[in-house]
Amino acid sequence: MRAKGTKLIAENRKARHDYFVLETIEAGISLFGTEIKSIRTGAVNLKDAWCSIDDGEIFVNGMHVSPYEQGNIFNRDPYRVRKLLMHKREILRLFGQTKQQGLTLIPLSLYFKDSRVKVAVGVCKGKKLYDKRADIAKRDENRTIDRELKTRNL
Repeated sequence: MRAKGTKLIAENRKARHDYFVLETIEAGISLFGTEIKSIRTGAVNLKDAWCSIDDGEIFVNGMHVSPYEQGNIFNRDPYRVRKLLMHKREILRLFGQTKQQGLTLIPLSLYFKDSRVKVAVGVCKGKKLYDKRADIAKRDENRTIDRELKTRNL
């Protein structure tokens, strides 16, 4: 019996801070056995990861999967380039968006869907410094409003 539902493994919080996420797409990922075992322990980092499209295939670069401790000779390079599994039509559409509109592909999260590992890939546009400042100011404003409402209701 396989496990049902979704379970978050890792999230790329830096991506939401540095980019506007316009669209998210779910993709499978090609992994080896010791990488899966290491991912089950949560030893994965998406902080500096990005996606590239080469020869009609999409790859994730810069994703760190720590070596499995009991893996000995079967462990792979922690930063190796991993292939994402998507339909050819989706990959070509993403390729067109990244080339024409100057967008980029960033892995946003890694999660289990049933018993398979999936990656949420975001079609992103880079934020400028003033955009980041505006987001921080908005967040601070909401925090002070919530604080005032909480003190006045008590």
